[in-house]
Amino acid sequence: MKTKVFYLFVAFTLIILPVAGQEKSKKELKEEKKLEKQKQVEAMINAKEFRFVGRTALPTGMRSVNLSSNPNYMKFQPEMIESEMPFFGKAYSAVGYGNDTGVKFKGKPEKFDVEKTSKAFEIEAEVKSTSDNFRISLTVGLEGSASLSITSNNRSTISYQGDIFPLEEK
Repeated sequence: MKTKVFYLFVAFTLIILPVAGQEKSKKELKEEKKLEKQKQVEAMINAKEFRFVGRTALPTGMRSVNLSSNPNYMKFQPEMIESEMPFFGKAYSAVGYGNDTGVKFKGKPEKFDVEKTSKAFEIEAEVKSTSDNFRISLTVGLEGSASLSITSNNRSTISYQGDIFPLEEK
């Protein structure tokens, strides 16, 4: 009887051990997820098609502003950059009171350069609208966190912290 139990135990162990060894640890799963996110971000950047959504606005010379309840985005496409970002800061000439509350424009980029560094992607773009010229600098981390800076002829420079996402399908 003892030998039957022993052989049964050995057979059970031989069946269970290989199955348990094939499961991935949490660390391995997390690393796979991280690599997948990096591939997705790199594909969006190389295609020049993505959407930046800000979490925090950092106006020049002012306190930061939480944007979680303020809808905002900047869509990047090779033929069009569209901005619906809020603005907090100083406005100079050609900006009327009450009719223009943010950095809002839509236009074909005259410059749209992407450069990959060891830890991030650096994107430089320039867009001219009917009333202003915008210089856009976007730094995107390998996992999608991003820092956007917009320089305008008629307003003080403003920066945003946020993330990039794929464009929504229509």
